[in-house]
Amino acid sequence: MTPTDMFAHGALNPAFAFALAFLASGLALTCAARGRAAGSRHRQRWLTLAAITLGGGIWLMHFTAMLGFDVPASPLRYDVRLTAVSAVLAGGVVFVGLFVAGTGRPRPVRVISGGVFTGLGVSAMHYTGMAAVRVNGYLTYEANLVLASVLVAIVAAIVALWLSVVVRGRAQVLVAGAVMAVAVCAMHYTAMTAVRVHLDDAWLGPVEGVTPISLELPITLAASAAVIVLAFVAMHTVSAEERDAPARRPAPQPRRRPFPKHAG
Repeated sequence: MTPTDMFAHGALNPAFAFALAFLASGLALTCAARGRAAGSRHRQRWLTLAAITLGGGIWLMHFTAMLGFDVPASPLRYDVRLTAVSAVLAGGVVFVGLFVAGTGRPRPVRVISGGVFTGLGVSAMHYTGMAAVRVNGYLTYEANLVLASVLVAIVAAIVALWLSVVVRGRAQVLVAGAVMAVAVCAMHYTAMTAVRVHLDDAWLGPVEGVTPISLELPITLAASAAVIVLAFVAMHTVSAEERDAPARRPAPQPRRRPFPKHAG
C-alpha cells in the first residue's frame, strides 16, 4: 500500500472546504425558509434554489478538499467525464431529497426517506469522484470505513433536511449551517480514510487525465457563473413575491351603514 497525503497544502484545503460547505448550507437554509413562507406559486422556485445551492456547495466542498489529496510516489490525474458525472449526481440527489422533505406538511417519514436517498446519493457522488482519480496503479477501499462514510452521509443528510424544514431565524441559520458543514466535511474525510492506493512498478505508460489545477479554473468559472445566475433568479423571485403581495391580502370589507331609526 502506497502512502497518501490528504493535507498536502496543510490546513488550507480543509478550511476552504468547510467555508464553502458553511456558506452553501446557510444560503440553502435561507432559500428553504423563504420557500416555506412563500405562496405555492413561488415555493417550488425557492426549493429549487435551495437544492442547487446545497448540492453544488457539497460538490465544491468535495473538490476543494480533493485538491489537498496527493500521492507523492505517483502523478495524480482526473477523468473529466466522471468528475462531471459526480457534480450532476450531487445536484440531482439533493434536489430530489429536498423536494421529498420540503413539499407538503413536514413529517418525520418524509425527512427520513429524503435523507436516506440524499445520503446514498452524496456517497455515490463522492465515490464517483474518486473513481475519476488516476494514478500509476489502482485504488481500493476499506469496506468498514466505506460503510461508516455512507452512514455519516445519511445522518448528515437527514439532519440537513430536518433543518431545512424547521430553521427560521438568522441565528438558527448560522448554527444550522455550521452543523451541516461539519457533518458534510466529516463524511468526506471519513470516506478518504478508506482509500488505499496500490502502485504498479511495471507501469510504463503515462497517467491519463488532467491535473487537479487544470480543473480548478473551469470549475471556478462555472461556479462563479452559477452564483450570478442564482442571485438574479433569487432577486426576480423576491420582486415577483412583492408584486403578488397585495393580491394575497384580503380585500377590505365595506363598512355597513347603520339602519336609520324610524321616528316613533
